[in-house]
Amino acid sequence: MAVLLVTYDLNRPGKDYPDLLKTIKEYSWSKISESSYAINTTKSPIDVFNQLKPFVDKNDNLYVINLKRPYTGFGPKEVNEWLEQNLPY
Repeated sequence: MAVLLVTYDLNRPGKDYPDLLKTIKEYSWSKISESSYAINTTKSPIDVFNQLKPFVDKNDNLYVINLKRPYTGFGPKEVNEWLEQNLPY
């Protein structure tokens, strides 16, 4: 299993992206920030990127990045617990 960071900027005013969020939330996930999610998956970053790309516009930004320990940060208790339970070394 891998933990991937999915982060995006949706730059089209007034557009709703429910399919993007629905697809991200099909994984075990934790919301890291307003437009960043950590997901637990067996898929590669390119596979997840290709799965999500159809849901964003050409002027949007989308990155899928491997996450692993060590890490540092602070935030909501549930996010910290999710990272502690899921991030590999």
